[in-house]
Amino acid sequence: MKKAPLIEKISLKGLVIAPSQVWGAIRLVPLLREKPRQDLRLFKREYDSDITLVSVKNNLHYISYIPHGLVLTWSDDNLPIAAIGGQLIHEGKKIACNPLQVKILHRMAKREEKNRLRLLPLHLAMEGFLSMFFSGPTIAWKEYSKQALSQGLSPRVESSITGFAIAHLENALRVFEIHEHQVGVLLFVSDILASAFILPTPDDYRLLHTSLLEDFYGETFYYYGRGIASHLEVKIDESTIHNLADLKQALAQMHSEWASFQGFMAGDLLNRGIQSKRVYTAGKFSLQRFITDLSLTQNNYIGEFIIDESAELQYLKIYGLSNAQTKRIYLLQKLAANNWNFEYTAYQEGNTLEELVDRIEKAGFGYLINNQLREKSRKSKR
Repeated sequence: MKKAPLIEKISLKGLVIAPSQVWGAIRLVPLLREKPRQDLRLFKREYDSDITLVSVKNNLHYISYIPHGLVLTWSDDNLPIAAIGGQLIHEGKKIACNPLQVKILHRMAKREEKNRLRLLPLHLAMEGFLSMFFSGPTIAWKEYSKQALSQGLSPRVESSITGFAIAHLENALRVFEIHEHQVGVLLFVSDILASAFILPTPDDYRLLHTSLLEDFYGETFYYYGRGIASHLEVKIDESTIHNLADLKQALAQMHSEWASFQGFMAGDLLNRGIQSKRVYTAGKFSLQRFITDLSLTQNNYIGEFIIDESAELQYLKIYGLSNAQTKRIYLLQKLAANNWNFEYTAYQEGNTLEELVDRIEKAGFGYLINNQLREKSRKSKR
């Protein structure tokens, strides 16, 4: 059996980009699949707890609000899969914790049966993101605080908002038309790509369309939501239309121009280099999580996807990193690349040691640095 490969770029191969719909600051760009495969399905499993605690490994736990999971089912013989009622299947334990309800789950992606896998959408990507960049110093350099050397960057914390906090999003999802062959959407807030959501079949998408409200987003999209999406037009030159064939050709050209431009709008994600890691192999399909190559001048994304043996996307969810998150990751990545040595990193960045310390302080990692070096940096600014 041919297995799905690791991929180096996100591509919309096999999908058609349809004209967008706009409501306030929200632009929804439908993604269509003419011939969906029927041997892979995803359905939603509701969780009604206030907090979910996920055992990741050993004594490491991931804690967040997780409103729902996704259950992946597939066949090994290309036969169609019928989506079943995920809400009828229960898992995990609940702990009475007045006034909160806490659910305990095991692993971000957990096999339940031979051809069934439960995953926690976006949290799978976020946990990988935190484990990749927030490990902390591996060498006991004298510049680090006792806390950093004994605990690293623990706890590793990032904050987000839900889709309900983004102005106009709920109304947009409620009133916008869902196309017959629609399997996904590109979601823009003030024309900045906030989410890309793709599922295997139109039936799966219809059932999960409004789940975008339960997803989490970078805090900056709360402010973007107060703006207005730009008005985009593609016109047909009436002087070139002489018959129905001309009109058909002009419409096809218009749709092609729309698709090209809307793909260009998502250029910070599409055809961008990514670092991906395989999480699970499900027959011909591969579940992977990723982060785009970090850039201080472009929007950066983390996410997860499922591809088939032809490297076509069957599932995709992304999370847009804020500028502050990108700067934090950039610094941590540079420190890690230099074995967490401050002086080497400052030299590589063209900074003095004091300037680098100041950048680390502003990024919220001042607690990593010992008090003597922090005080020296403060004095140098006076």
